[in-house]
Amino acid sequence: MKLQQLRYIWEVAHHGLNVSATAQSLYTSQPGISKQVRLLEDELGLEIFARSGKHLTHITPVGHTIIEQAGQILRKVESIKQAAHEFRDEKTGSLSIATTHTQARYALPNVISSFIGRYPEVSLHMHQGSPLQIAELAANGEVDFAIATEGLELFGDLVMLPCYNWNRSIIVPKGHVLADKPMLTLKDIAEYPIVTYVFGFTGRSKLDEAFQNEGLQPKVVFTATDADVIKTYVRLGLGIGIIADMAYDVAQDPDLVALSASHLFSPSTTMIGCRRGTFLRGFMYDFMELFAPHLTRELIDQAFEAQTRQDVDLLFEDIVLPVL
Repeated sequence: MKLQQLRYIWEVAHHGLNVSATAQSLYTSQPGISKQVRLLEDELGLEIFARSGKHLTHITPVGHTIIEQAGQILRKVESIKQAAHEFRDEKTGSLSIATTHTQARYALPNVISSFIGRYPEVSLHMHQGSPLQIAELAANGEVDFAIATEGLELFGDLVMLPCYNWNRSIIVPKGHVLADKPMLTLKDIAEYPIVTYVFGFTGRSKLDEAFQNEGLQPKVVFTATDADVIKTYVRLGLGIGIIADMAYDVAQDPDLVALSASHLFSPSTTMIGCRRGTFLRGFMYDFMELFAPHLTRELIDQAFEAQTRQDVDLLFEDIVLPVL
């Protein structure tokens, strides 16, 4: 059994069983991959992939187990490489992050600016997507960090650490009748068409939950993953907007009014995390602490050593998270 063979079956599985696409991504030949996969199957005495003629059709039940274990081995190999790199040069390398538009646009710019100033030789890569996409990228080792608020049940394979709490604002054009209301109610909001986040993005579940608890059926007429797009359609008169507090800027949005909705919706918590067993380089610890100052190296190590999600939660029960 060779490490190369394990990489091939892992990559084939994650390229939709397309051996040609796998060969292109690995800069090798299609026959070479097929041969190595067959040699591994012959050695193991079983099929990892079912076939119809020369084409792979699906992964066998035992194949799923083998590919999962191959992924674990490849991640360990990568950790060994990272450990060696850390001792050779702790200020060079790369860092990849998967997150949503709201985090990328409003929460991360100052953090990334500070990080690049501190580590100019570390290349930084950002991937934006849905919570499901973010979780998959991190679980598959395609990114180092996942930063998300929604869909945390998708991140079971990752160690997720709480960073900060945030809530929402109702945004309306200047002169809107709601702008003169001293204290908004959910009933007030439900009387107007609503423009807000796509379900599964940026705390949307807390919003839906609040209306359901009051027996109200809000009229959501338009959804988007991008707060800037939501603000654009509020300006067009499509409805009132519900966005994260951090997404409203007095200087950039002078034609809009933001009305606090923190008394209407439960706060949401943004988390950062990565796969358990990941070798964390020095600059990775620093990035997490820049993003959430309470995430010290000692606390991060304790969280990664914890056995369960509940054990991680206990580490943070006495920490007051900042509000963004």
